[in-house]
This record gives sequence, structure tokens and C-alpha cells, in this order.
Amino acid sequence: MKIKSTQPRKQRKARYNARLHQRQKLMSALLSSDLREKYNKRNLPVREGDTVMVMRGDHTGTEGKVELVDLKHTKVVVEGVSVPKADGTEVPRPIHPSNVMITKLDLKDELRKLTLSRGGE
Repeated sequence: MKIKSTQPRKQRKARYNARLHQRQKLMSALLSSDLREKYNKRNLPVREGDTVMVMRGDHTGTEGKVELVDLKHTKVVVEGVSVPKADGTEVPRPIHPSNVMITKLDLKDELRKLTLSRGGE
């Protein structure tokens, strides 16, 4: 999804209208410094099972596993990050992947291991 325009409105429109397979790339989050050194990569798409740390917002510093990755809305749901409703029940608070940092990778998938073994671009 390469956009030539530098206009913010066209950038936003392209992200909003992106197809699901293109949105997968938009779900990337930073890697922690030790993972960055180990795999020679700066960021990776977030997956369910990864452990992430929230870097921005009210839940800064909270660390938990990714429970859900929502491609349609470009959000991730992290275990332990929730907000109370008016009736007192807790609901999960979706977070944009740019506001989290991956601290531990889920390496059950063989394709993901291959991606990491390729090294930095």
C-alpha cells in the first residue's frame, strides 16, 4: 500500500479504505530493545499470544498478552487493559498497535520463525 500523496487526508483515507491483507502490515508494533538486537528488526505485526507493553495512554506501563487483533478497526486488545462501564462491569479497552511495544514473541508459527530468521532489510 504505497501512497504517493503527502496530504494527511489522503493518507487517512488510504488507511481507512485499505483491504484486510494490507491492514496486516498496518498492525506492526515496535520490538523491545533486546528483541531488536536478537532478530535485527525494528518492528513486527502483532499477533494473538504476543506479550506487549502499553506505551501511551491511561494504561502506560501495563504488560499483558494480546487477546484479540482486530484488523477491521486496526486495534489490539491486551489482557489487563480495561475500563469500567457505568454499571461497574469491566470492558476491554482496544489500543492502536503503534501505542504498544512487543516484549515477548509467540513463536508457535513456523512462517513467523522464517520471517524472523531472514534478518533486517
